Amino acid sequence: MTHDHGSHEHHDHGSHEHHGHGSHEHGAHGGHSHTAVDAPAEELAECPVMPGSMVVKAEAEASGLVREYEGKTYYLCCDACGPMFDADPKKYAVA
Repeated sequence: MTHDHGSHEHHDHGSHEHHGHGSHEHGAHGGHSHTAVDAPAEELAECPVMPGSMVVKAEAEASGLVREYEGKTYYLCCDACGPMFDADPKKYAVA
């Protein structure tokens, strides 16, 4: 008996498109892009550690990103800012 295995050599792996990374939005949740800017001004605070990052006070409270220092309340924009503020609150406290 002779078996012809030659017909199994036509696997075109080039037709599989696994390289379409365009559908992934890597910047959507990275960095400090906050969608909080459309909240009323009295509900917003500026992060003292990262000036320019606006924080929704209620979200900061819910996330435990609120600090009290010398009688003033500070709202932090992300988990990374908490330890930085804690390490040197005088540096970030606004006079």
